[in-house]
Amino acid sequence: MRTRRAWSAVAVAAVLVATACSGGAGEGDATPSATDGASGDAPSAGAAPSAAGTPAPDAADPAYAVAPPGKRRGPVTVADVLVSGKGTLSEEVVQRVRDLEGVESVDVISLANVPLENKVYNLAAVDPATYRLFTGNADFADAWRRVAGGEMAVSTDLVQRLPRDDQDFVDLDDTPAGRVHVGALVEQAGKIDLVVNAKRGEALGMTPGNALLVHTGRAAPEALRGPIQQALGGEASVQNLDAVARFGLDPDAFESAVLVGDFADAVGVFNYTPAAGGRITPDPVWVSSHIVTETVPILGSVTCNKYLMPQLKAALAEVVTRGLEAEIDPDQYAGCYYPRYIAGSTTLSNHSFGLALDLNTPGNQRGTVGEMNREVVSIFKYWGFAWGGDWGFTDPMHFELAQLKAPG
Repeated sequence: MRTRRAWSAVAVAAVLVATACSGGAGEGDATPSATDGASGDAPSAGAAPSAAGTPAPDAADPAYAVAPPGKRRGPVTVADVLVSGKGTLSEEVVQRVRDLEGVESVDVISLANVPLENKVYNLAAVDPATYRLFTGNADFADAWRRVAGGEMAVSTDLVQRLPRDDQDFVDLDDTPAGRVHVGALVEQAGKIDLVVNAKRGEALGMTPGNALLVHTGRAAPEALRGPIQQALGGEASVQNLDAVARFGLDPDAFESAVLVGDFADAVGVFNYTPAAGGRITPDPVWVSSHIVTETVPILGSVTCNKYLMPQLKAALAEVVTRGLEAEIDPDQYAGCYYPRYIAGSTTLSNHSFGLALDLNTPGNQRGTVGEMNREVVSIFKYWGFAWGGDWGFTDPMHFELAQLKAPG
């Protein structure tokens, strides 16, 4: 069993190897290629990343393994623009983007979001053979074999904060497909935190082929924003990744969040734009369809996601029934729906979706064991909430919806 201290040593080694292996076109691992992505394009213009082929016999997770990517073919490039849509982008739409003057290569991926310990991570399901060309670690061959073998590659800057167990497994959701081993630490394309292969993405219920990575070569990404949006012919986020690299976000673009797992319906497609003071402005249509204000036991009037309300009411009613009402102070309730980035970052929290709440804040600060009554905690857990007091870096005031349960 690998400890977290040992993991840090492996992480450093992985980054060093990735840096050392970086090379020019035609280099890479010596085995034959599973695809011929000479231009960096996906094999099919509008298809989801390929899950075809025979997995390697030593694949780490055969149930979710695809054919290994083999030798790199095509030049290492960079993702200048990230496109993400509500649904699968058609082959016709993708081809229109490819044909734009200034667009040099395109990779079709699947993109979704995973909330882990109140941070929302960007998860991509990819064809490792083509996606690798858009990263700084295209020739880190073992990393892409591991992704093909069913493991997950993680952005190098997440190593110290990604929630995982002592064997380096992360639970993306509560299904078998959601329990995935972190197999590699590599630089990712802009805005992408976690990468799995297309077969696991399909098992997680990710929308196939709903996003594009675009390399614009010598053309300025900002100059192509309008043409790309016109080529898409509908509502989709078009982000300038150069602006993201410099400022942490693209202030001229809206962003989309689509959660995997049980909460896909609870969140739907969550479109938002950055606002002043670390806040975000969600699409008002989404707010009107998902956010409600209702009266609940103990706390009174609260504003949360409509999918959370039945379980919150059930949990608080049981707290009252057990005679524990005094253990929750309504004057120390710090809110549920709070559309903003986590302080000091451009990462969303579950509060942005109205799927989390903070209780008894003064005595339950981050990094402490807190004063939250443990029987109250057990009641909330029973009703499908995760408790921040269980996290590696504790947040004992925080409860977030982890499982949808129907009361009664």
